[in-house]
Amino acid sequence: MKHLDLTQKYLANLGVLLVKLHNIHWNVVGKQFLRVHTFTEELYDQVFADFDEVAEALKTKNVMPLSTLKDYLAQASLEEVQPKDFSVKESLDMVKKDLEAMKALATEIRNSADDAGDFEIVAQFEDYVLFYSKNIWFVEAMLK
Repeated sequence: MKHLDLTQKYLANLGVLLVKLHNIHWNVVGKQFLRVHTFTEELYDQVFADFDEVAEALKTKNVMPLSTLKDYLAQASLEEVQPKDFSVKESLDMVKKDLEAMKALATEIRNSADDAGDFEIVAQFEDYVLFYSKNIWFVEAMLK
């Protein structure tokens, strides 16, 4: 089913995002360092929880979740970033772009699952869409 293939891609994106958020968390610099440092930690804590939930959702559908870094990098639409000092604006711009991409993919999965009559995935991914909407708003407010 299409929505389960997309869910594998989502899982891969979560794996990449988890590492990327740590990279930004460790390497952000600037006057709002502490706020962005704390914000990215809050995000990666939630991404880690979602990472497990999505893998378990796949298991409930008798789908073997992707489980290697090699597979995540091959399947993900998000890209890694090389470590360096990231300005606050650069950090928030990267986070916003990735949150927007994740929201779009979560919405696509939700809608595809709805078409397939998979209400469990629909409910799970509606929560993810809300999470991204809220945090995109936070990022936009911090960028002003």
